[in-house]
Amino acid sequence: MANPYRVLVIDDEESILKLLHHELSTPKRIVDTADSAKAGREMLGRTRYDVVVSDIRLPDGNGLDLLVEFRGLYPDIEVVLITGHGNIDNAVEAMRVGAYDYVTKPFHLDRVELVIERAYQRVCLERENRSFRHSKQTVSHPKLVGNSAAIKHVRYLMDRVAPTEVAVLLTGESGVGKDVVAHVIQEQSSRAEKPFIIKNCATLQKELLRSEMFGHMRGSFTGATDNREGLMTFADTGTLFLDEIGELPLEVQGSLLRVLEAKTYRRVGEKNERQVDIRFLFATSRNLAEEVEAGRFNDALFHRINVFNIPIPSLASRKEDIPLLVEHFLGRMSPAMRHGRLTMTDKVMQCLMRYDWPGNIRELRNVLERSIILAEGGVITEQALPRELVEHGESGGGSGTFLLEKVEREHIQRTLNFFDGNRQRAAKALGIGRKTLYRKLEKYEESS
Repeated sequence: MANPYRVLVIDDEESILKLLHHELSTPKRIVDTADSAKAGREMLGRTRYDVVVSDIRLPDGNGLDLLVEFRGLYPDIEVVLITGHGNIDNAVEAMRVGAYDYVTKPFHLDRVELVIERAYQRVCLERENRSFRHSKQTVSHPKLVGNSAAIKHVRYLMDRVAPTEVAVLLTGESGVGKDVVAHVIQEQSSRAEKPFIIKNCATLQKELLRSEMFGHMRGSFTGATDNREGLMTFADTGTLFLDEIGELPLEVQGSLLRVLEAKTYRRVGEKNERQVDIRFLFATSRNLAEEVEAGRFNDALFHRINVFNIPIPSLASRKEDIPLLVEHFLGRMSPAMRHGRLTMTDKVMQCLMRYDWPGNIRELRNVLERSIILAEGGVITEQALPRELVEHGESGGGSGTFLLEKVEREHIQRTLNFFDGNRQRAAKALGIGRKTLYRKLEKYEESS
């Protein structure tokens, strides 16, 4: 049997710790508990965990702050938040700063266990991908999925700027896929075979920020026991992608500006300047012009990184791409999660189309991961979707009827192709009767 994976639960309620430890501990899962943020930090420092489950409100810390801290220090773990005040604002904020998922109190143990199991599957998939990259084996390249006018414009801008050395600023809401665009630009650039270093500025430790960015000399500050290289050294001759650049503190922005303008930098405690050759990509979910106006972002740096801006549209503004995104994610995730070919009912697709996706593509991917696990007989039904998404779909009005009909038509055609034209099997998979399917097909033929 494979080695068990480890889960750390952080909560100040002893009853919850005892319950989760007792009910979730299995031969394949070791569950440890901590009753405070401090205790959780200490345990993470001693033991390698795969999944952390933390209450969003702790007597000595905030769960969202812990999430950012843990993800920065231990990027190969997933974090699930528990909240007694579940609402969409908490969910979106948690996803924005990197949570895998969240559960609300009072919770069902089955739901908690399902989320933890999905989080661990994500951990395994990410570790496997990193292993492939490090061994230089062939891996699937990131792909910008969609045929909407908005995405075609993004592709046009990417194709034009990728071969150049110009700095690129990717803007858009959290979860829209700015990282995917950055990967594609790098792969199409002349530096594709050179180092590609990625860093989320929101995860940089403030007290060690300059050291992480530029490196340091031994003895330059308390705790600097050795010389250390920073991101600039690692990215030299290649590409450095700084995600959430709006989170970079003002005191470091001036140093970054110097790198961009003079192509030089100093390690902390170093007298001599170093030359560097880096192509920069930046991304932000903030409005940097407003940040400049508020005095939180360096005006000169803003104009230097905003040479070529690519706005990435929200998923809500390009819902016609949802069927293609669904097909893409199901095709990529199903084999990794040891599932065969999947399809989904017509009602599920309608729910996906009516929902506004505040968490954008990241939220869609998470919903589909859940749906794959809960699929029955190779078919994703409404029972596999989160309750709030189904309820939103049921309460949706008549707006976007034409779009829904267009998507429905495409979805039916894809399902027919999936079953090699077998209408009986397609109707069953779509959750409709054969007569209903025939009637819809006749309607489509008349309107074409």
